[in-house]
Formats: sequence, structure tokens, C-alpha cells
Amino acid sequence: MKFIGKLAFAAILGAAASTVAGAATLDDVKAKGFVNCGVSQGLIGFSNPDSNNNWSGLDVDFCRAVAAAVLGDANKVKYAPLNAKERFEALKSGVIDVLSRNSTWTMSRDTTLGLTFAGVTYYDGQGFMVPAKLGVKSAMELGGASVCTQTGTTTELNLADFFRANKMEYKVVAFEKNEEVLKAYQEGRCDVFTTDQSGLYAERLKFTNPDEHVVLPEIISKEPLGPVVRQNDTQWFNVVRWVYYALLTAEELGVTSANVDEMKSSTNPEIQRLLSVAVKADDGTEASNDFGTGLGLGPDWAYNAIKQVGNYAEIFDRNLAQLKIARGENALWKDGGLQYSPPIR
Repeated sequence: MKFIGKLAFAAILGAAASTVAGAATLDDVKAKGFVNCGVSQGLIGFSNPDSNNNWSGLDVDFCRAVAAAVLGDANKVKYAPLNAKERFEALKSGVIDVLSRNSTWTMSRDTTLGLTFAGVTYYDGQGFMVPAKLGVKSAMELGGASVCTQTGTTTELNLADFFRANKMEYKVVAFEKNEEVLKAYQEGRCDVFTTDQSGLYAERLKFTNPDEHVVLPEIISKEPLGPVVRQNDTQWFNVVRWVYYALLTAEELGVTSANVDEMKSSTNPEIQRLLSVAVKADDGTEASNDFGTGLGLGPDWAYNAIKQVGNYAEIFDRNLAQLKIARGENALWKDGGLQYSPPIR
């Protein structure tokens, strides 16, 4: 898989900014033959490169599903590793087509950046991690602590709100880059590391002795994470949003990468609509069930995404099982979670 490096990012920033205002992203993606996907600089389970720069993770797989739906090939993705500060500007300027990088959906981001969140692919919440040797069992014991965090994120405000609400003193130790935050924490320059709880579990796996660090039980915020696109590009927004919904619908209906070909013979009308299977009515007329047309895609848009990448459960299990995080709020609605798709009809 390919990626966009720092030099490439800088080189195309100006050119992209001059053309993005009038660009239709779907047409642009089809013309160039790949999706530019903004990801993190390395977060296990969400977007992380291996030694050969092959990317994997839930956020990565989402971009692969978009590429499969739009271009028929999940591998037609280029990845741009972005830090928290530059991620939104990269999207606004047109350097990337979609941002799929553990970014929290907030009102201010939805209304002031010229961007739109297309859904919540992972429901998260901010937490705290401390060295086990401190003997801390609860966030309510953190009065007077120094806390490492990353600038340009929602964690700083959440941190201030939590300590103010609980009338506790604290000291912020903030850095622009996540690796700087982790380095400071591991060197003992702060007592606590805070970020989204999924990130805590992911980063802990990188430590030499993960068991020497404890993730505290409290969740102090709502952090709905999901893909982001530019505003005023309704067609591309619909594509990204409905690819996400198709992955959820496939899980709900039991359609997987392994059985999707067999499922094309299903008599279940919901499955027929998901997979664009044409059916004949009693009067002999044929209903195409082609919902790709309304998205500007071919009839196999959902089939390709499911066949090549899998449904939401497959993506979740493949990438997040290693973090040992339960589905929780990310379970389907019928299983007590919050993941819910409008009907494809």
C-alpha cells in the first residue's frame, strides 16, 4: 500500500488548495484511480504501518472499503499520515479525499471548519493511564498530578473540565506530536497519560512492559470517532456515509466476506437490496435494486466493499481484538450497542 510522505504533502498543498473549492471529489477519485486517505501517524488497531509500510487498522479498512465501493479495488488507496494539528487542513485544502483518523465529532468542528463528519465508526471516551507502581486505582485520586497529552486535540478541554468539576489541581505537559507525549510519559516526566481509551490500550502495547501500566476505569468524555469529508460535496459525503452503513447492514444481515457470493441467491429482500440483486415481481417486471446509481457508483458498490474488506464485525475483530476491547457501545443496536444503519431501500 502507498503513502503520502511529508515532502509530497508540502508539495501538493498549494496546488490542491487552488482547485478544491470547485472539485467534485467522487469525479476526482475516479479520474486519478485511487483514494487519498488521511490516517494517524501510527495507532495500533486503527491506522498503523508495519516495517514494509503496509497499513492496517479499522480506519485503514474503512478507506479500503470506500475504494472497493468506488473503484472496485480495496487496494487503490494512498495513505497520508497526519498529526492532530495538520489533519483538518489537509482535508480542507484537498490534499486528502477523506480523513479516517481517530477524530472526534464535535459541534465546533462540524460548524466552523468547513468539514462534515460522515458517521461514527467507533464510539470512544477519554481515559487515563498511570504507572502501576503508583498504586492509583481511580481518576479521582489524580489531584496534583502532572498529565501528558497532545496539543490540537479535544483531550485538553476534557482534561480541564474534569479536574475543574472535581475541584482538583493538575499540571499539563503537552506536546504537538504523539510520540513526544509517549516518550515524556515513559521517561517519567508526567504522572499520567490521557487520550481516548482505545488509544491508551493501543499505545500500551508498544511499551517494553505493558503490564507495568494501568488504564483507569473512568471515562470522562464522549468521543465519537469517524470519517470526515469536506462540506458542500454532498455526493462524496453520501458515498462515504453509505459505505459505512453498508458495512453495518451487512453485519446485521449476516453477510460476510466469506458468504457474500452465496448471499446473492438469498430471498431476503434486505439482502437483495444491499447486494443490488435484481428480482422479478409477480407480474413479471424486474426490480433492479440498484442503489449504487443514486450514489454515482456501480451496482456492485456494497458487494465489493464486503467481499474485499468484510462487514463491520469482521473489520472490528480483525483490528481491535488485539487491544482486548469489548464491542460495548460499538455493538449493533440489536445487541445493546449504538451502531445503527438507516435502511437501504
